[in-house]
Amino acid sequence: MTQWYYSDADRNRHGPLEADTMIDLHRRGELGAETLVWRDGLTQWRPWRELAGELIASPGFAAAAAPAPATADPVAAAVSARLDAAEHAAQASPQAAPAAADRDSPYAAPRAGVDEIAEVVHGHEVVHVGFWKRMAAYLIDSMLIGIAYYAVSMFMTVFVLAIGMASASWMSKPEVAMALMIGGVYLLMGALSLAYYVGFESSSMQATLGKRAVGIKTVDLDGRRLTRGRAFGRWLASWLSYATLGVGYLMIAFTDRKRGLHDLVAKTQVVDRWAYTAQPDLQRRDLGPVAIVVLVLGGLMWLLTIGLVAALALLPTLTR
Repeated sequence: MTQWYYSDADRNRHGPLEADTMIDLHRRGELGAETLVWRDGLTQWRPWRELAGELIASPGFAAAAAPAPATADPVAAAVSARLDAAEHAAQASPQAAPAAADRDSPYAAPRAGVDEIAEVVHGHEVVHVGFWKRMAAYLIDSMLIGIAYYAVSMFMTVFVLAIGMASASWMSKPEVAMALMIGGVYLLMGALSLAYYVGFESSSMQATLGKRAVGIKTVDLDGRRLTRGRAFGRWLASWLSYATLGVGYLMIAFTDRKRGLHDLVAKTQVVDRWAYTAQPDLQRRDLGPVAIVVLVLGGLMWLLTIGLVAALALLPTLTR
């Protein structure tokens, strides 16, 4: 029996699926006309509107629009030409066909054609993300980076102490060892933060794990995935928001497209995960359950911390 696969708006691949499941997804509206699908026998991923007729007598799709002039979108034209060339080569050479199928098959490596031909969709309303939802994502990311930092720093501390105990010269100069330890702490925290934010925000996810959890992503001003260079620039610019005692972050509540100082400098924006996709109706303006839970827990931890500090400050007075 033929197995089917499809790619959602976040370029995640789903399958293998039976024909009945595909029909059910179509009826629930989860397979749009332009949703990319693949089945055995295809040399590349195809829009669902081209293949739905194999399973459904009347898919209900409108006729495909006439192709745009070649000068309208040179990027799309180049991608289309590449795919057509690959298909023609596969048809002309029997030996080349298996290679093409392996390249575009869902069984191939994760760089399948879905990522290569995915496009940013314009023309729909874009939901920009406000301060509190981004704060929830930040709390999650900070916790994850903190866990990684303490795990690595404990290992480094044990390693440095072992070297110090083995070297008498280190023990005779404790101020040097302390300076190196402090410098290593800051370098480690910076390196982990850099790798985390730049790596995730320039990935196909377009979001850190915290942003992913609350349903948002970081893109450039045209809605495109960040390059490594732009993601690195945004990370550097985030220190400006820190340097302004948080004012750079508070700007999110007052600027156009809800951008902080680091977004303005790096020319980026934070939007709903379904923005600039073929399913803009799935965007959410509310905080969502994950963000609400995280903010509540974060608020409770903040109140607990303030309470402990106040209690310690008042302790000498109470014990007199």
